Amino acid sequence: MSIKSDRWIRRMAHEQGMIEPFESDQVRDVDGRRVISYGTSSYGYDVRCSDQFKVFTNIHSATVDPKAFDEKSFVDLQSDVCVIPPNSFALASTVEYFRIPRSVLTICLGKSTYARCGIIVNVTPLEPEWEGHVTLEFSNTTTLPARIYANEGVAQMLFFESDEICETSYADRGGKYQGQRGVTLPKA
Repeated sequence: MSIKSDRWIRRMAHEQGMIEPFESDQVRDVDGRRVISYGTSSYGYDVRCSDQFKVFTNIHSATVDPKAFDEKSFVDLQSDVCVIPPNSFALASTVEYFRIPRSVLTICLGKSTYARCGIIVNVTPLEPEWEGHVTLEFSNTTTLPARIYANEGVAQMLFFESDEICETSYADRGGKYQGQRGVTLPKA
């Protein structure tokens, strides 16, 4: 298994639609405004989050249960900025839609810009032949409110290609998050 370079990422995005929309270079400036970088990096791809957020709140004193998640535990927000309360979290989805090749495993890691502020992005794999918008979880580990910026870089995807094709892919198993669009809550 080997990590894939910027050249491979560009080729797969153009030839197989692996990432849409796709930025072939690292973007740090939009219309003269400095942004947290996104796009192709040396050995990965920095994704953006959309402007649709679900911010966790405990106004109903619910119990967090991945088998029976109560949607009322979130406040929906559409904005260029999401403020996450102290010691809480928010969900968003990537702007980019992914189509992972059968021989590739993709790992999502948080960007250091956010990590240095106490904002952690959940590490998650994108399995072979999974496709969709990635649902991202941002944990605010601080005792202060924390900001996330829509349409700017929030996490990096690393692509690992195997020497052989997997026997059973995510698509073969009919994975429950296949083809998800936007923020997707837990499914039992």
